[in-house]
Amino acid sequence: MNALKHLIDKANKAVFLGGAGLSTESGIPDFRSSDGVFKAIKAYGVPPETLLSIDFFEDYPEIFYDYYKKFLIYPDAQPNNAHKALAKLEQTGKLNAVVTQNIDGLHQAAGSKHVCELHGSIYRNHCTRCRRFYSLEQIMQMKGVPTCECGGVIKPDVVLYGEGLDNSVVTDAIKSIREADTMIVGGTSLDLFHLL
Repeated sequence: MNALKHLIDKANKAVFLGGAGLSTESGIPDFRSSDGVFKAIKAYGVPPETLLSIDFFEDYPEIFYDYYKKFLIYPDAQPNNAHKALAKLEQTGKLNAVVTQNIDGLHQAAGSKHVCELHGSIYRNHCTRCRRFYSLEQIMQMKGVPTCECGGVIKPDVVLYGEGLDNSVVTDAIKSIREADTMIVGGTSLDLFHLL
């Protein structure tokens, strides 16, 4: 801890790079552990990479949304001490950005302002036809597959397998990382960051 504190004290432009492991203390399961999100998918008889793919969402929206609402949304989760510490570092000017794989919005709930959500957010949802915005609360109140007034299916702003990352988010993340003098990594295996 002393070594980490020393590195942070010396930092002028730190960036935090993290993933699902950061939110486990908030009661949100990670993906690959024995109690992780992928374990729950076994009940559906479909590999996780299939169930959480854009093709599956388009072909079987009922099954996708049944899983999504049960296992990917934790509206009662609260930021934990790690989220709060990162927000405090940003407020003091030590941390320039949070680059996260998480879709849970807990960094923002803790007070972080510059958050690059590589995989999107459960809090943003759009009609696939007319692009009308819907909140998480609206999605959760809808039975079955959430649909827009225009008849289009509503899709969460979550990057599914088979979809590309948002270019503006990736550009912001890369810029923040390139300008950083210190990188703090936590809660991630870094398996997906080789794609950047």
